Amino acid sequence: MTIIQSGLLNLFPEVRFGFSTKIDTDVNAPYYCNLSMSVGDDPATVQLNRENFARQLGLEWSQVALQKQIHSDKVAIVDAPGFTGESDAMLTDKKGLGLAASSGDCCAIFLYDRQHSMIGAVHSGWRGTEKRILTKALLQAKTHWNTEPENLFAYIAPAITWQNYEVGPEVALQFDEKYIISKEDRLYLDVTSANFDMLVQFGVPKSQIQVSSLCSYGMKDLLHSYRRDGAKSGRAYGLIYLRDENA
Repeated sequence: MTIIQSGLLNLFPEVRFGFSTKIDTDVNAPYYCNLSMSVGDDPATVQLNRENFARQLGLEWSQVALQKQIHSDKVAIVDAPGFTGESDAMLTDKKGLGLAASSGDCCAIFLYDRQHSMIGAVHSGWRGTEKRILTKALLQAKTHWNTEPENLFAYIAPAITWQNYEVGPEVALQFDEKYIISKEDRLYLDVTSANFDMLVQFGVPKSQIQVSSLCSYGMKDLLHSYRRDGAKSGRAYGLIYLRDENA
């Protein structure tokens, strides 16, 4: 499986991160390298994809924490692998514990606090963005670990770009007008910029934020997109963990 990495997070030897793509030696159309059990793909194939993905990053899938993403503003602090319940953000300081966030167009944001060795995985579609789940995850990190913004590094993974994200007025009205682009009587939402601004508003230096320029909708041969492919689309996962040097 071809994996997208973050040049920013790669600066830290203690952090491993990767974001899955559709590219593999096996085709498995129409889902390709899908990592979600909830889209109708064959469960055995999905499990093999998951195990392959984790192992390429130096981890076993049994070491990964998974959440049921519900487009909420719920943040979970986790200390063990496996299913963690319903939430859309996970935080941990446990080494050797992977945090996975799924995306089929939504923003997925991955965090690293270099002072307290804390990592986070946040799923933020338009509903989560409107609820400011990323800000709430940052505040939870501040409360639990005393995370300071100058020690935070963030990667915003590939997501749908505004040029391909048309929304109705009922959605547009829920956002500051700076994130709404009106073009030829159509409205478009820039979810990535809204999440970038939440990081900056928290105080994270812009030089410590990396934003992928890849569009999930536009990169048909590389990335999954629910908006483009509908019910038969797969899902990508982003996976972050802290190396356990004693393991």
